[in-house]
Amino acid sequence: VGTVTEIYDYLRLLYARVGIPHCPKCGKIVERQTVDQIVDQILLLPEKTRLQVLAPVVRARKGEHTKLLEDARKNGYVRARVDGAVYELSEEISLEKNKKHTIEIMIDRIVVRNGIQKRLSESIEAAMSLTGGLLVINSGDGETAEDTTYSQHFSCADCGISMPELEPRMFSFNNPSGACSDCAGLGMKLIFDPELVVPNQNLSINQGAIAVPGWNAVKSENSMGRAIFEALAREFDFSLDTPYTDLPEKTRDFLMNGSPDKKQLRITYVGQDGQERNYPYSFEGIANNLWRRYNETASYSSRQDYEGFMTSISCPSCSGKRLKPEILAVTIGDKSISAVTEMTISAVQNFFGALQLSQTQLIIAGPILKEIHARTGFLMDVGLDYLTLSRSAGSLSGGEAQRIRLATQIGSGLVGVVYILDEPSIGLHQRDNARLLKTLRHLTDIGNTLIVVEHDSDTMLASDFIVDIGPGAGVHGGEVVFSGDVKDITKCPESITGQYLSGKMKIETPAKRRAFKKKAKLQILGAAENNLCGVDVEIPIGLFTCVTGVSGSGKSSLVNEILYKRLARDLNRARIKPGKHKDLLGTENLDKIINIDQSPIGRTPRSNPATYTGLFDLVRDVFAQTPEAKVRGYQKGRFSFNVKGGRCEACSGDGILKIEMHFLPDVYVPCEVCSGKRYNRETLEVKYKGKSIADVLDMTIEYALDFFGSLPRLKDKLQTLCDVGLTYIKLGQSSTTLSGGEAQRVKLATELSRRSTGKTLYVLDEPTTGLHAADVHKLIGILQQLTDWGNTVVVIEHNLDVIKTADFIIDLGPEGGGRGGQVVATGTPEDVAKCKDSFTGMFLKSVL
Repeated sequence: VGTVTEIYDYLRLLYARVGIPHCPKCGKIVERQTVDQIVDQILLLPEKTRLQVLAPVVRARKGEHTKLLEDARKNGYVRARVDGAVYELSEEISLEKNKKHTIEIMIDRIVVRNGIQKRLSESIEAAMSLTGGLLVINSGDGETAEDTTYSQHFSCADCGISMPELEPRMFSFNNPSGACSDCAGLGMKLIFDPELVVPNQNLSINQGAIAVPGWNAVKSENSMGRAIFEALAREFDFSLDTPYTDLPEKTRDFLMNGSPDKKQLRITYVGQDGQERNYPYSFEGIANNLWRRYNETASYSSRQDYEGFMTSISCPSCSGKRLKPEILAVTIGDKSISAVTEMTISAVQNFFGALQLSQTQLIIAGPILKEIHARTGFLMDVGLDYLTLSRSAGSLSGGEAQRIRLATQIGSGLVGVVYILDEPSIGLHQRDNARLLKTLRHLTDIGNTLIVVEHDSDTMLASDFIVDIGPGAGVHGGEVVFSGDVKDITKCPESITGQYLSGKMKIETPAKRRAFKKKAKLQILGAAENNLCGVDVEIPIGLFTCVTGVSGSGKSSLVNEILYKRLARDLNRARIKPGKHKDLLGTENLDKIINIDQSPIGRTPRSNPATYTGLFDLVRDVFAQTPEAKVRGYQKGRFSFNVKGGRCEACSGDGILKIEMHFLPDVYVPCEVCSGKRYNRETLEVKYKGKSIADVLDMTIEYALDFFGSLPRLKDKLQTLCDVGLTYIKLGQSSTTLSGGEAQRVKLATELSRRSTGKTLYVLDEPTTGLHAADVHKLIGILQQLTDWGNTVVVIEHNLDVIKTADFIIDLGPEGGGRGGQVVATGTPEDVAKCKDSFTGMFLKSVL
């Protein structure tokens, strides 16, 4: 967040110009002082104070003491302090040759009084010429004497640490001069996680507790892995039939990390020839073995397999702070640059607002602080005060990322610009909508034009001019239904948008809600991921539950990081590590968990709604049963564009050819041989009802429903796609051209067409993103249908129409970030609406 908004650039400049360096070891302030400054400080001592001006030459290496002292005597110096004791250089100084000694040449002995400035200056210059800029002043007598170190450079004489002149690039974790050398400025390191290597610790090694291929002792009686484990069991006296969790901690640590002394084991191994062999083996530990194999392999797929057993941890060297220790020791207001970036936006603004600086520092820092204040202020205006500057851009929701870019644009103060925003209200709670609208209005007030693509009613009603496209979707749309003042759209009967804005069409609140049976529930205990405050949460089984709360309150941490990942690991055997929590009870009531998100249904143009839903298998069966196909001997596989035989080989069944343009984006052109139809001529000659297989892929869902209406299995799948509002998309439409909302509805249709077990948990994260009110209406119907079949549906949502139709609500908050992570209210929408502390309840009142 700091780099995207440019706040971090200003922080780097601020710390380089007015930051105070400290020694990373002892914490003392590291200053660069001129001879005049040192003299002025010494003269502040009381009169008649005895001084010794010492030159700390070097912490002499073994065997160099005699030459160093002899050189000092030849240069006319009389005394030296060695390891704290003062010696005459004329006498013989006996020192141990094999030990390091601290040697300081005594330059002068002075008593503080008026008129010593010249002599003191000369003595200090002489000392610094010997040491390259270091000086020690011993002041006082006897036991009360004190040493004070001065330096002409940024260095700590006590710890022997030097620092170069501070520059903004030194505070960048993307620059070698500032980045932590251990993690290269990433702040994270990958390790092989014991919890992923041994996902089920209740199993024994013989039962396959260790999930890594090659280390699974069950795999083969004569495997090398088994021979190693048997040798380990003999050496360390444990059983391979003991559950992994019951093994002593020392044994588990040895299995993962090996023996520090690389103890040799005797391995007995029967080879493929049946011969038994004995030989010594040094066990390196499973984790170390995996690291070695990971670093040595040249196979991309093998590296991916290994990465499945890895997890990210904070870099042990910098504790995740990304910078070198000497950079982290530079402070402003007793805080390092890393400590500032770990604050929330609101805390950063308060910190710099209360910062006390000297007059000189204020002159330097004033323009920089002005820019920081302006940018943090804009972020607060768009409701992002809970984010920290160190938050990774990749972890932001689409709405948060868009609002950050919006705040950055406001900060630039441009005028006469056309801004285009695509659903800026995504992920935004109703409480923060007013802030967003105020920010958008500010952009127009200073002389810009805003074009906003939006489904949110508050945003539409706040606009000056509205253009409604429709009336339907796909082939049924593409026309301007209405354009003009927002007040007049409600009078336009052709506009579905206007009907919902006027209230003539609306999503009704259910007359009766399903009851929460206390026994049938999931219990998340001690949820503490990200900002969650160790809360216990109950989720009813067999109900439609909405998780609500302001942005940053902990909804995604609870549902996506803890609930989904824990159940995916336990029920679906996914290799995944859930977020921090103590336990999850009640999983015996479920048989699987499905996350229906808005990610693409496929990554390549080959994937399409027909293949994803399984519809295309049925279509290929139909074509294989045609008389023409039987005469020619064509099987089902002939009608696949993914295998050789029926497809066009010029484009390998893609229908398009990719032309690589190197430093320009790749260009896609239709295949000249098949004209984009994907199949060869012989396959296209087979027709069903006068249509080829390519013609079927080019049909809309609505047309295909009518075309295949006499075939029950095909009709059911097509009807489901129609029920979710996808009548307009084509069966063969490339998955890469589907929007997030369309992809999500294809997944929902696929689930609806499967036979329900009634014990499935469906998780959806803001499914209304990109959906019109009419589509939201259909979506709610689908979610209610899934619940009617006995399944459990958990939805993260801000849309009040979805929230009001839920059976149960879990409201988190009360605020975002550090002020969130608590359960504010639970119960039916009516119960939450009565809660005075709930922002969701406050807005829910108006729609119930």
